[in-house]
Amino acid sequence: MMVNHPGSMTFRITHRTTYRYAESVTVSQHAARMAPRTTAHQQGSEFKLQIKPAPALKSEHTDYFGNSMCVFSVQGLHRDLEVTATSVVRTTKPEAIILAVSPGYAKVRALFRDPVSPDLCEPYQFVFDSPQVQCHADYAAYALASFTAETPVLAGVRDLTHRIHADFKFDPTATTVATPLEEVWTKRRGVCQDFAHLAIACLRSIGLPARYVSGYLRTVPPPGKPRLVGADQSHAWFSVYCPTVGWVDFDPTNDCIVGEDHPMVAYGRDYSDVSPLVGIITGGGEHKVIVGVDVEPI
Repeated sequence: MMVNHPGSMTFRITHRTTYRYAESVTVSQHAARMAPRTTAHQQGSEFKLQIKPAPALKSEHTDYFGNSMCVFSVQGLHRDLEVTATSVVRTTKPEAIILAVSPGYAKVRALFRDPVSPDLCEPYQFVFDSPQVQCHADYAAYALASFTAETPVLAGVRDLTHRIHADFKFDPTATTVATPLEEVWTKRRGVCQDFAHLAIACLRSIGLPARYVSGYLRTVPPPGKPRLVGADQSHAWFSVYCPTVGWVDFDPTNDCIVGEDHPMVAYGRDYSDVSPLVGIITGGGEHKVIVGVDVEPI
């Protein structure tokens, strides 16, 4: 039994994904990344992954970044596939960080120019382009409005987070998981995945290491309205590396530093490394995807 202490939260998370196919699928191969990570500020006590129809083959391992992954194959005619992940996880609030005393931007950037210290090889890999995030001069110019050479690096990142929140409109109809970042930049609107990608692109474009983080966020219903089961959501934010404190998480969608209200699942270079469920199928024709998430404090 987990006991909450001041500055901690325990959540029961249910994440259900249902595929409904117009025609029968003969074989489907999938990879699920839905088990929350164990970190210094997060501990899981339960995790269960239910798959219907039952897979003929199933294996579990960790990927390159240390995220839990379940690979499975359904080998029989089916018109529906349902994958349900149930977790119980406790999060604790990270120690307060004084942004203004972090090292200056120019000093941190210099650490990630060749030659790079062997001690920094892990964050160094997050300076480069990735499948869904490419550096660009426009992103660099936008980012540098938050930085001078002497700006404390974390204070600059916090300002950039605030500016993205102010300059880009949250619009769940504007993009899909396949929308390129260039389109988000032009439209000035998108969702949490887009804003995380944008922040990462801005920081990498000025030489700072940044990575993509997936997790969950509990929604709060309007006053007097009931909390709807399944109405919560998967969420995304980003981390930036600071040599004095390590990785620090920021949420541009909600204009905040990430705390105990953000249960974490996985991290990688961008969304393509942490997608909750991906796969290939034989047959099926057109299909519909239904996703329901419930994040319940306990």
